[in-house]
Amino acid sequence: MSERFSTSVDLEGEDIHWDPRDDMSYGRYLRLDAILNAQEPLSSEHDEMMFIVIHQASELWMKLCLHELEAAIAHVRDGETRPAMKMLARIGRIQEQLTQSWAVLSTMTPSDYLKFRGVLGESSGFQSVQYRMLEFRLGNKNAGLARVHRKDPEAHRAVTEALEKPSLYDETLRHARRSGLALPDCVIERDWSQPYEPSPEVEAAWREVYLDTARWWELYEFAEKLVDLEHKFQLWRFSHMKTVERIIGFRRGTGGTGGVSYLVKALDLRLFPELWTVRTQL
Repeated sequence: MSERFSTSVDLEGEDIHWDPRDDMSYGRYLRLDAILNAQEPLSSEHDEMMFIVIHQASELWMKLCLHELEAAIAHVRDGETRPAMKMLARIGRIQEQLTQSWAVLSTMTPSDYLKFRGVLGESSGFQSVQYRMLEFRLGNKNAGLARVHRKDPEAHRAVTEALEKPSLYDETLRHARRSGLALPDCVIERDWSQPYEPSPEVEAAWREVYLDTARWWELYEFAEKLVDLEHKFQLWRFSHMKTVERIIGFRRGTGGTGGVSYLVKALDLRLFPELWTVRTQL
């Protein structure tokens, strides 16, 4: 049996050692064959490639968001907020990347988009399974939106599971009570598939945290991480809405939504409501 050997290649002054028999490579590790061949425009229009790449890249970023968010929620459930804060900060950075993607998409004019819009059929970002799961895990629960995916059993199972689990905010409130904060039973044990209803008692508890940060420093610091996360999430939504308005105006969306009007309503949603309203009460 012959011995393994390596060759040396001078690349910009650096001596790179590479074994030609090594099965692992950059492309194989990243599965670039699958990723870079996943773009199949349905028209001959130049801008359709950009449209596809941006949405595929967004789905990859959302996959990482879900990966980080699930781990963060598990840490909060276990009372470990420090590692959770690092993960939430990472999600915030990912949100910045997602927001920037709308700036790239906005280089497409209305005329550019109309040239290939017809090939999209009824497909729409509204149908994104990962986005729905992300919203549900962050706390924007809506059982009606889960039913959008009922024709795809695997997708419907995934979004329903996300709908029925305690959200990040639900687990935060449960952790806060375990830490000694006075919170009502109705927010500690409830039907997790239902939208969270803001509570005066919860707002009062957060007010105590913000007025005595020395005593409640861990909860105070974590609350601010949640506010930062929601702030970036709203910037992403706002950029989405303005990009859609710039490209299609107030036309209806391809998936049957109201387009811009639907996205404007989404801007009014609050994931962690008392963390915003408490600021007026300080």
